[in-house]
Amino acid sequence: MHESALARQILEAVLTRARAGKASRVIAVRGWIAETESVSSDSLDFHFDAHSAGTAAEGARLELRLQWVEARCRACAQRYRPEHHVLLCPKCQSHEADLLGPTGMGIEEILVE
Repeated sequence: MHESALARQILEAVLTRARAGKASRVIAVRGWIAETESVSSDSLDFHFDAHSAGTAAEGARLELRLQWVEARCRACAQRYRPEHHVLLCPKCQSHEADLLGPTGMGIEEILVE
């Protein structure tokens, strides 16, 4: 149910901004989601559609691009792309690494009428 909670948070943020801008309808929400979040985009779309029914965001498109986050191993300084949220260095097998980009998700643009 991670996607359901995330969809609800997105919807609340979008509706708050839409009300503040006196928008009557939300057409699209654009942004990014870090690959580290292990979120199903189909499930997120489904839950966003379900939660937005009857609101100003009903029928709005959720356009989130997947953003890869590179990691750097603390043991050997190897830079690599973690698989999902598992920080396992392909060179030395260490689990100690720093993520080199933003995690979570971000809303960049809300298209409204």
